[in-house]
Amino acid sequence: MIQSNQAVPNATIYEFIAEETPGCTIGPNAFQVSEITKGKKIVVFGLPGAFTPTCSAQHVPGYVEHEQAIKAKGVDEIGVWQ
Repeated sequence: MIQSNQAVPNATIYEFIAEETPGCTIGPNAFQVSEITKGKKIVVFGLPGAFTPTCSAQHVPGYVEHEQAIKAKGVDEIGVWQ
């Protein structure tokens, strides 16, 4: 478990990019967690039931609805990992 003000463990994560952008090619792109979180205050929520109707309909909308209130507390990014 990661505690408040503790660094996020470094890992390589992959994101599939559908449209090419500067620095990201089409297809899977590797990112280092330590690089994309450096100097940022982030909140990460882990949700059960990835890509299920319950998760999409009941869990995720609450985070979207409260995004501005969370960011108002000085949070740079919100991560919802399923």
